[in-house]
Amino acid sequence: MRTGYFYSLVFALLTSTSIAVVAAPAVKQEAGNPPVVMEASEKEQSGKINLNAADAATLHRELSGVGEAKAKAIVTYREDNGPFASIDELLEVKGIGKAILDRNREKLEVN
Repeated sequence: MRTGYFYSLVFALLTSTSIAVVAAPAVKQEAGNPPVVMEASEKEQSGKINLNAADAATLHRELSGVGEAKAKAIVTYREDNGPFASIDELLEVKGIGKAILDRNREKLEVN
């Protein structure tokens, strides 16, 4: 019977210690070191993907129906022919059709 009380006491002690560690206040940062702030990407700022600035990985990840090969084709087209003048110019890229363009038109912008 005494061991039961002993184990209950140990359990209560460990539980209160773990709660104290979790509830402890965070360490304050030194006044001399300002916090590091990351700049938001261009997509996060405007909510749209800039065809003239996005890399292949971003195009592949964000656009519906655009795989890795099509994303690379968009970047290659941009490098060979200069920046896109309009979103409709995306139809000139091999593998990009009207259906893919219409599906992604609201996600895209040209700056």
